[in-house]
Amino acid sequence: MTVIAGLVLAGGKSSRMGQDKAGLEFDGQTLLARAVARLAPQVTTVAVSANMPGHSGTEFPVLADTISGHQGPLAGILAGLEWAATLKPAPTHLAVVPVDAPFFPDNLVARLAAHADENTICLAESCGKNHPVFSLWPVRYAELLHIHFAAGGTRKLMDYVETCHHWIVDFPVADGLDPFLNINTKDDFETAQKHLA
Repeated sequence: MTVIAGLVLAGGKSSRMGQDKAGLEFDGQTLLARAVARLAPQVTTVAVSANMPGHSGTEFPVLADTISGHQGPLAGILAGLEWAATLKPAPTHLAVVPVDAPFFPDNLVARLAAHADENTICLAESCGKNHPVFSLWPVRYAELLHIHFAAGGTRKLMDYVETCHHWIVDFPVADGLDPFLNINTKDDFETAQKHLA
């Protein structure tokens, strides 16, 4: 039986935006609140990966990276997997989404989980582009990632995924909107707001 916990990645520095993206107001709520609200119905429980104390007010667990140096989303995923491994009942998988993609599908986890097993990392694709931050990880990768980081392995998420057994699930574009549109800059934010209209 597949039991899936969820993780919202909100630990980036938001350097291109110039401010913390998680707290940006979008359609009446913060991007963090929107991401949690979209992910929560798809999983059994949710945590937030963040290295900034400002996120501590959320009702969900906030997980700092367990390795130092702001090593990127792979480090956040490791923290999420380690958290998931402590839960009772223990989830078999962890679904991961970033905080800055306000339109990700409400069937994201179900579609990824259709290809899940204890060894396979499942990730999303749209418009011919892989999106490894939208992914489903067997919780057993907590140990494997810990070993990987301890050995000085790559910090690049897709580079690591390509060394593992993985499955890519394609998601269609609807009404001209890439469901994985992410907000990195103020121009991206304006584009996303236009899609709301």
